[in-house]
Amino acid sequence: MKIGITGQAGFMGYHLYTTLSLKESITLIPFERSYFEDPLKLQEFVSECDAIVHLAAMNRHEDQQVIYETNLALVTKLITACVDSQSSPHIIFSSSSQEIRDNLYGRSKKEGKEKFMEWAAAGNGKFSSLTIPNVFGPFGRPNYNSVVATFCHKIARYEEPTIIKDGEVGLIYINELVQVFLDTIEGKAEAGEIGKNSFAVDIAPRHNKKVSEILVLLKAFQKDYMENGIFPNLEEPFQKALFNTFRCYIPEDHYPVKFTKHTDNRGSFVEITRAQTSGQFSFSTTVPGITRGNHFHTRKAERFAVIQGKALIQLRRIGTDHTVDYYLDGNEPAYVDMPIWHTHNIKNIGEEELITLFWINEPYNPEDADTYFEDV
Repeated sequence: MKIGITGQAGFMGYHLYTTLSLKESITLIPFERSYFEDPLKLQEFVSECDAIVHLAAMNRHEDQQVIYETNLALVTKLITACVDSQSSPHIIFSSSSQEIRDNLYGRSKKEGKEKFMEWAAAGNGKFSSLTIPNVFGPFGRPNYNSVVATFCHKIARYEEPTIIKDGEVGLIYINELVQVFLDTIEGKAEAGEIGKNSFAVDIAPRHNKKVSEILVLLKAFQKDYMENGIFPNLEEPFQKALFNTFRCYIPEDHYPVKFTKHTDNRGSFVEITRAQTSGQFSFSTTVPGITRGNHFHTRKAERFAVIQGKALIQLRRIGTDHTVDYYLDGNEPAYVDMPIWHTHNIKNIGEEELITLFWINEPYNPEDADTYFEDV
């Protein structure tokens, strides 16, 4: 199946694109924002797609009228490109619970949905509208995408967030939302018919939390994890999702973290990991010049601890060219934790054998390894 994603560079688009890229049964058709200003490019894009996930939209602007006009213009251009190229893809539209509210952003979603329904009713293709609650996850823009992104960014930098209104928020983790998109594309989602060739998928929040409750958890991550290296309980789904989100906002210079080394006449002792959750411990030896790893995870928390030899640990966020280098020396034992969606490796850059201890929160399961290989 050939799938295109408008807004693939945005928060939801990035996660949807990178997740779908892991599936051999799917071919992704690249999209660029400039296509909306080039009718021929847009026609070429839609004609290649079996399904199009329309995520491109403006969410914030000081002038609400600009939001309204921009979002409707994007819908109109996409429909026009389909009609002019005689293409009939399945269009999946990211709507919002605000479509029932009396604001211009909500109106842009409601009226955009109606335009797609008219297009589908004319026999041009299939249309699905997804009503999406508040979304959180790694790489969201603070002060833009969600309160979780804002809080994570501030707390990881020891800034104090402000709670304006401590209400309950209905949330969905980005990985959970991506699965709904995939189910919709594959025709597995629970959808109600809202018109000829048009369907609606109303996504209920997976987690209902008070804003203050989220803040308490994040401050605990700051104290226990950032300051003391202690992994929280990762058995509860929301806490695991929030922790994996928080880790991606920790500044790069937080690592490597040096261990406390206790030395006496017998030798030395170093505590490697404390965790309020289960996990798997392992170790490796690596001869000089050899590199291990070059893979990433989408849900696992992992620690690399160098206790002998000299190592270079490298990380790169998937979909970017930015590489981070960390140099570790067993004479001063230290660790680096691997955030999700970052491919990583470790290389022996010394002249002696490198010994590395590993902790990961899930025992290895070859049937569900959550390990994807890509060079840093």
